[in-house]
Amino acid sequence: MTEELSFPRQYARTQRFTLGAPRAFTVSPDGGRVVFLRSRSGTDRSSALWVLDLTTGRERVAADPAALLGDGGEETLSPQERARRERSREGSAGIVGYAVDDAAEVAAFALSGRLFLAELRAGTARELEVPQPVVDPRPSPDGRRIAYVCGGGLRVVEADGSDDRAVAGPEGGQVTHGLAEFIAAEEMDRGRGYWWSPDSTRLLVARVDESPVQRWWIADPANPAQRPAGVAYPAAGTANAEVTLAVVGLDGTRTAVEWDRERYPYLARVLWSAAGPPLVLVQARDQRSQLFGYVNLESGSTRPAHTEEDKKWLDLFPGVPALTPDGRLVRITDESGSRVLVVGEEALTGPELHVRAVLDTDADSVLFAASAGAGAADPETGEIHVYRAGPEGVVRVSGTPGVHSAVRSGGVTVLSSASLDHIGPVVRVLRDGKPVAEIASYAATPVLTARPVLTEAGERRIPAAVVLPTGYREGDGPLPVLMDPYGGPHGQLVVRARRAYLESQWLADQGFAVIVADGRGTPGHSPAREKAIAGDFAGVTLDDQVHALHALAGSYPLDLGRVAIRGWSYGGYLAALAVLRRPDVFHAAVSGAPVTDWRLYDTHYTERYLGHPAEQPGVYAANSLVTDEGLSGPAAQVRPLMIIHGLADDNVVVAHTLRLSSALLAAGRPHEVLPLSGVTHMTPQEQVAENLLLLQVAFLKRSLGMSQGLSGRCG
Repeated sequence: MTEELSFPRQYARTQRFTLGAPRAFTVSPDGGRVVFLRSRSGTDRSSALWVLDLTTGRERVAADPAALLGDGGEETLSPQERARRERSREGSAGIVGYAVDDAAEVAAFALSGRLFLAELRAGTARELEVPQPVVDPRPSPDGRRIAYVCGGGLRVVEADGSDDRAVAGPEGGQVTHGLAEFIAAEEMDRGRGYWWSPDSTRLLVARVDESPVQRWWIADPANPAQRPAGVAYPAAGTANAEVTLAVVGLDGTRTAVEWDRERYPYLARVLWSAAGPPLVLVQARDQRSQLFGYVNLESGSTRPAHTEEDKKWLDLFPGVPALTPDGRLVRITDESGSRVLVVGEEALTGPELHVRAVLDTDADSVLFAASAGAGAADPETGEIHVYRAGPEGVVRVSGTPGVHSAVRSGGVTVLSSASLDHIGPVVRVLRDGKPVAEIASYAATPVLTARPVLTEAGERRIPAAVVLPTGYREGDGPLPVLMDPYGGPHGQLVVRARRAYLESQWLADQGFAVIVADGRGTPGHSPAREKAIAGDFAGVTLDDQVHALHALAGSYPLDLGRVAIRGWSYGGYLAALAVLRRPDVFHAAVSGAPVTDWRLYDTHYTERYLGHPAEQPGVYAANSLVTDEGLSGPAAQVRPLMIIHGLADDNVVVAHTLRLSSALLAAGRPHEVLPLSGVTHMTPQEQVAENLLLLQVAFLKRSLGMSQGLSGRCG
């Protein structure tokens, strides 16, 4: 008999309905195969490696983790691998990442710290006996060797398992070779630390020395006999890791790469393609200037290719820098109030598009993702489309309304599309623009249907989604409001995709009008909107939530006398901020993993927006919750506040919540703290994730004077 699940249990068990959906696509350059990851069902956490043969149209498993590991397929993860998954917010198991050679004939991946190689045409996989634990294995472009990180050093082994040897490090202590440091992985979207040369004879290897970085200690209070875990955490205003780069030959030669590290200490991007010499993108600490430079392989010197400056900050974008096959630099930049695609010295897009990422370059065109820009005639809220810029101009590749992404090679494009019409992505394979196959999703079907209304709120045209209870009728009267934002940088929530609103719909079905609003600071519209928060998280992002709420009240049944707000991470900061600074508007809040004191958050993120704390102490105080004037407000304005935090969180450490709780207690402000033992910044544990939803709803209903019942089974 099939178990009947409540939505909270189903939502947790399916990891928000992501399990079973295909992802991480690679197209072979001959256009014959598509490689991807997918688990076997919507509740199976273990991803397998699959191949779609475009000649026959058949899918087959190239590597099954259960078969390769045996004994039930249980995995043991090293601390380095756990850290990599935490940085990338990877909550699944099995094969969570892979890398292929240039021909996409072989794929390398790690399972339980062991190295495996899959022959993608034959559909066979085998283990290579090498030192463990293995982290981030990558084949050479010619497929003859595999590089991998182990014990803080970079090693190389022949594809037949012979001649395993160290090529860089290890040095021991706090030095690693071939791994991305915390800042790169968490904030720069650079999750790797080495790069093969196109001719497979040498590598660029990052050396990371964390000895200058202060050590923080993450304890597990539920297990007092266990030693705290030490982490190198570069908080705002403190020292970063020392990151250098070297060209390392398989014959043992080593050439240090030189650039002005005093001016540009951040190694943000590395590209080594057949189109030219290695290319690095390095940033100043304040991120207001950056340099694109070509590396001389013989001397290690760096020749400037392009420099950029911005009075506020320069963002990093997926897929750039890139090079066209004839060697022209491809980048995304802010120009004349727009975010544009530039190839060489020519801007290929204008104000009608807001470019988000470069997806591929070939001899004829650049494939990229963009949303509607400030100059668009009739923008659709929450849409992201795939475009091709080439001799025929800029052409939209994705047709239907929604959120789209793509990979391309050998005349084949894999287009992944989400929309309000279906759950999860629809993945189509196109050859020369025409559909030739579809990759199935095994994701579970939700027990409810999300019905968001996407709109723009007020004169500021704030993108917003409004979700009302299922079956709500106009005569049913006004509803208590639940604002459910992220509200901060790099966190767009208002998207034209149904899966994004499943949790919102369940919350609405408990008796709320749920509002998701993307105010200034969130991505997707224009550089000016994103950079409006410079030096002012608290004022701008909170003000836009209030603006959206009041603007939508004229069109939707909102009871402004009962308004709650909840959020996680930046959204948790915003939720606590709301009840402290605007208790006249917000009557209750749930604050999950909030950043409460920005001096405790990392350098690259915090200094980008607020500056250096030694130079801007007033800015940090103004944006802090622990120095917030709301702590000493009138007793009549005290609003219920629940704070939730994982005790194992090494991103937003639990000190944030403890400092806020202490400040609230000192001010005589009642509040609730819910500590989560063993939980990091993610909450992948099924029971924890389920019960968090139930406890939040119970707290909010109690705080707003609502009936305590839940709609549907509570599992």
